[in-house]
Amino acid sequence: MKLSSIFSGLAALVLASLASAEDRTASIYIQPVSSQSPAAPVSLAEIRYDPSAAASAAEVLSYEAPELPEDARLVRVGVYSPTAKQWESSVSVASVDNFGKGYSPAIVLSVNQEGDVFGAALKGVRIDAGQTRDFGPQALILVTEPGKQPELNKPVVLSPEGAPAVPEEKSLLQRYWWVIGIVVLLTMSGGGGGGEGK
Repeated sequence: MKLSSIFSGLAALVLASLASAEDRTASIYIQPVSSQSPAAPVSLAEIRYDPSAAASAAEVLSYEAPELPEDARLVRVGVYSPTAKQWESSVSVASVDNFGKGYSPAIVLSVNQEGDVFGAALKGVRIDAGQTRDFGPQALILVTEPGKQPELNKPVVLSPEGAPAVPEEKSLLQRYWWVIGIVVLLTMSGGGGGGEGK
């Protein structure tokens, strides 16, 4: 009994460590879009996510409300590398109204099959104080699914004009010849079965 409980405890520890090893973090940056010289992107949030989840909530480790210039109406959001000074993901553009009073920012990360973030988006979610007590920023990950693959080694039949040939539609007799054959066979073999009882 005790040996089995020790093994189950060890198995639980191993599974917990494997689950935490799969977690990744992404640094989300924000940059105001203004007519003057562009400001450098600044850190907005640090998000931990599990790439093995198809679509699930991610954990916001840190969040810093941005200080935006007065003339800024739009912001860029994405994954940025301050050392390389370039965006590492596609960026999305959002309105500064998403940071307004009564809104809570929700960050959506688009993640590929390997778990790498290839895009980030931001949306302000209206806070309803009667419905929720969680006013802080939220995060969600969306993992891409592989698209439909083409059928390989399937011959393409072309018409004499070079267009894909459309198969000829079969007549009713060509489609249901086997039903007619069964009916004829049953009638010839006396499959009615009702004449012998009299």
